[in-house]
Amino acid sequence: MAATSYRLSDDLKRRLAERAARDGVTETALVTRLLDEGMKTAGFPGIIYRDGASGRRAGLAAGADVWEVILAVRSAPGKGEAKIADAAEQLGVSSRLVRLAVDFATENPDEIEHSIALNDAAAERVRKMVEARERMLAS
Repeated sequence: MAATSYRLSDDLKRRLAERAARDGVTETALVTRLLDEGMKTAGFPGIIYRDGASGRRAGLAAGADVWEVILAVRSAPGKGEAKIADAAEQLGVSSRLVRLAVDFATENPDEIEHSIALNDAAAERVRKMVEARERMLAS
């Protein structure tokens, strides 16, 4: 990793330090994350990053996470624009937003596949917990 130096205003440095402390990360880690997310979203107006139970993830500013859109597109019948239209209807968003999410996922496939895997793992944990709870309550 290359060392880089930047000059920041006193106010920005203070806000950076406060946010890093609040998030429990180093200032360097926070700057790296914010720059990475900013670079990824710069070409995709309408895509934002937000925190959640599975960590930070890309999402539509007006709706679903990108990984959710991709799953909706994958499960939609047909091909091409038919898939886009069906996913848009499923999610209650415009076809334009579905295309935006697909374009973002196309440029960031590893990130989106990782988010899908995290969701699958969380769903499996919940399924096992529900089964264990049902067994416990049945006895």
